[in-house]
Amino acid sequence: MPVWVQAALWGLVGGSALLVGAAIPFFANLPQRLIASVMAVGSGVLISAVAFELMDEAFARGGFDSTAAGFLLGAAIYTAANIYLSRRGAKHRKRSGFRRHEKQPDVSDGAGLAIAVGALLDGIPESVVIGVSLLGDSGVSIVTVAAVFLSNVPEGLASAAGMRRARRSPRYIFGVWGAIAVASGLAALIGNIALAGSSEELIAATTALAAGAILAMVADTMIPEAFDETHEYAGLITVVGFLVAFILSKLGT
Repeated sequence: MPVWVQAALWGLVGGSALLVGAAIPFFANLPQRLIASVMAVGSGVLISAVAFELMDEAFARGGFDSTAAGFLLGAAIYTAANIYLSRRGAKHRKRSGFRRHEKQPDVSDGAGLAIAVGALLDGIPESVVIGVSLLGDSGVSIVTVAAVFLSNVPEGLASAAGMRRARRSPRYIFGVWGAIAVASGLAALIGNIALAGSSEELIAATTALAAGAILAMVADTMIPEAFDETHEYAGLITVVGFLVAFILSKLGT
């Protein structure tokens, strides 16, 4: 199977978690603390993937300069885009519920679109990393794919629940998240094709850029929402997720 096809399929696997999450409110009413715990585990897994998969790989390929520049640039780009979208209703796009004193976002006033675009913003760096990881001979990073999947499930659940409260049809909800899942596969494919044959420094900078965006996303959206429900247990649960990913990364070496 061509490598670019593998990249697209693995990117689609990671993005398909959005559909899994979106389907949950139609079949089960899970406690918010359980969803937040999944978010905390996903945060730990993503942090581990950034530290031991992405940054190590970027440094080995391009050295400190390319890695540092890409890492900071990725965080800056993500932060600027996240601020813009947060002011338009996507601030709590990973939340599984809303407090009584909070205004529930109405997708008719643009918040639903902002949430969807925010999910796309979260998913692009992750998908590009999946595509880039296949440029070498080591194959796809299962730890990275698992981290992407775990972070997407609660996001799809939270956003779909909000769209249901706004009386959006199942066709609309699954159409939105299906399109974003496909976009994740395309991002992995484009990342693989665009960087094939590129210099080691450019691949390193791109990998680090995605790593910076992912870490900024974890700090800006996932950890705050996880802590909001799990409170004093968020740190422990995050550490468990980090440890599991760390073990998996070492078993694969």
